[in-house]
Parts: sequence; C-alpha cells; structure tokens
Amino acid sequence: MSRIAEPVREALDEAQRQAYDAIVGGARGKMAALFWPWLSSPELCDRAQRLGEFVRYKTSLPPRLSELAVLVTARFWRSNFEWVTHEPIAREAGLAPDIIAAVKAGTPPSFANGDEEAVYRLSRELHETHLVSDAAYRDSVDRFGEGGTAELVCLLGYYTMAAMTLSAFRLPLPEDVEAPFGEPA
Repeated sequence: MSRIAEPVREALDEAQRQAYDAIVGGARGKMAALFWPWLSSPELCDRAQRLGEFVRYKTSLPPRLSELAVLVTARFWRSNFEWVTHEPIAREAGLAPDIIAAVKAGTPPSFANGDEEAVYRLSRELHETHLVSDAAYRDSVDRFGEGGTAELVCLLGYYTMAAMTLSAFRLPLPEDVEAPFGEPA
C-alpha cells in the first residue's frame, strides 16, 4: 500500500502546482506516481523531473540503448514500477525480446549489437561492483564519446533515484498489473 496519496492539484500550494504543471504539460503529459513524493519538495521535484526528462528524451543515446540501461537498473533494484513502465517502451524502441527476457531473468543476454553490449556491461558493472572496468569504460567512450558515457552514467543514477523513491514510498503499480519481481515485503 502506498505511503503517500496521489496529489490533487487543487490542494497543492503555488510552488507545488508549478512543479505539477511542468510535469503534466511537458513530454510526460501525466503525473506519474514517481513524482508524488517529490512534490512535497517543489524545487526538488522540478529539478528531478527536468533531469529525468533530459535522460529519458534528450540524450545522445538512441532510445533502444537508454531503455536497455533503464531495464538493467529496474532489474538490479527489482523495481516493478520501472520495469512495467519501461519494458513496453524498450520493445517499441527496438530492443530485442530475447534481450528483454534475459535482463528480466537476471541472465546475461546474447547481443548482436556491440552498442547494446557496451551499455549492458557498463550498467551491470556500475550497479554490481560500483566501479567500471577500464575495458568497459573505453568501449563506452569509443562508441558514445565522453558526453554519451556521462549521459549513460547519469541515466543510471536518475533511474536508481527513481527506484529508491518508488520503493521507499511504496508507490503503486497501475491496477491489474502483475509485479514482475514479486510483491515487495
């Protein structure tokens, strides 16, 4: 059960309404549960949602690679909400179903594309060891440049922050959606 209620725009103060309107009026077009707790701190909400909008929609990485990184993060954190939100987006962006299934299962996928393997490797290393090997770093910079590698690392950090928020506040999955990683304790 959620620890925080869905915000009602009319009950928000002016700063909260501005943050709310920026989310609903932006690329997202709706008030996702992720933002509910952040609205209690309007400046945090505004800054976090703008970073999220950038890493989701405006990085130099193609959506297929960004969504792969999001799914690796969702799997690492066992974030049901992130997974059910981003798995269909990843499919639509062209990520192969067998890669999605392997990430969900926690097994290394077989990659036909080296760019996907580079994103997966850097993402897994950073989540699991809290470090990136020289080989994974070089591969990422060679493929995406320093800017693209920085964007990838920030995307991983943003979706880690999102997973933590979703977990801490026990934000709900959409109705009639099964939790892919089981119900949280």
